[in-house]
Amino acid sequence: MSKNTHNQYAGDHTVPITKKEYKNNLHQLHVELVKLQRHFIECDDKILIILEGRDAAGKDGVIKRIVQHLSPRETRVVALGKPSDRDRTSWYFQRYVPYLPAAQELVIFNRSWYNRAGVERVMGFCTEAEHEEFMTSVSDFENMLVRSGISFLKYYLDIDKAEQKQRLDDRKTDPLKQWKISPIDKQALKYWKSYSAARNEMLARTHTPMAPWTLVRANDKRLARLNIIKDVLSRLHYADKVEQLVQPDPQIVFSYDISNLENAHLAK
Repeated sequence: MSKNTHNQYAGDHTVPITKKEYKNNLHQLHVELVKLQRHFIECDDKILIILEGRDAAGKDGVIKRIVQHLSPRETRVVALGKPSDRDRTSWYFQRYVPYLPAAQELVIFNRSWYNRAGVERVMGFCTEAEHEEFMTSVSDFENMLVRSGISFLKYYLDIDKAEQKQRLDDRKTDPLKQWKISPIDKQALKYWKSYSAARNEMLARTHTPMAPWTLVRANDKRLARLNIIKDVLSRLHYADKVEQLVQPDPQIVFSYDISNLENAHLAK
C-alpha cells in the first residue's frame, strides 16, 4: 500500500493491521477455507468466483491466499491470455465455458468475460456492437450458470489512482513482480477516466439479483485479502462454520449500489 493512500475513499475510517495480526487472521481463515472445501467435495457443490478490477488492484494476491492450503485437485485458477484467431470468430463466452466448475470443484477466474466491458472497451479491442451485445447478453449467461446449480460470486477490486501508480512502479523495480508487467500497464493511468466510465457502466448494467457485484476497497492489500475471504466464507454454506470469524468489514466489502458512485465509495 502506498503511503497515506489508505483513506482516500469517502467515509473510509478503517485502520491498517499489523503483519502479525494479518498472519493470525489469515491462518484462522485458511482453516475455514479447508472446512469449506471438505464440505463442497462431500456435497458435490460447484463454486465459481470471478475477480475483476483495475490493473494492479491485487487480484493475484487474493487468489494466492484463497488457494494456498486447498487441494489442487478440486481447486482451479483460470487466467486466460489474449483470444486466439479462432476465439475471435466464436461465440464470445465459448472459450470460458470449458473452465466452469463441475461437482466438487472451486474455480476462480482471474479476470473473466468482463474483459469485454473493461479493457476491450477502453482499448478498442472490440466494436461498439460487440460491446453492446455483451452487455445485453451477459446477465442471461450468468443466470444460466446459477440455475444450473453453480454458486456464483463476483468481486470488483477498486484502488485509487495514486495507489495504482505506486503498484505499477513497484513492478518495474521488484524482480519478483516483473512477470506481471504488460504493455497494457502503460495505458492504465493514461486512460484512468475511461476505465472509470467503463467500470461504472459495467456495474450498473450487470448487477442483478441472481449475479450481484460485490465491491472491494483494495488500497490496503492485507485488509482486502482478509475481507474478501471472509465474504466468500460468509456467503457459502459449510459445516462447523465459525460465524464470528467470517463477517467482513462493510467499509471494505459491500454490495454494489448506484449510490457507491455518487458518494465516492469508489475511486473516480
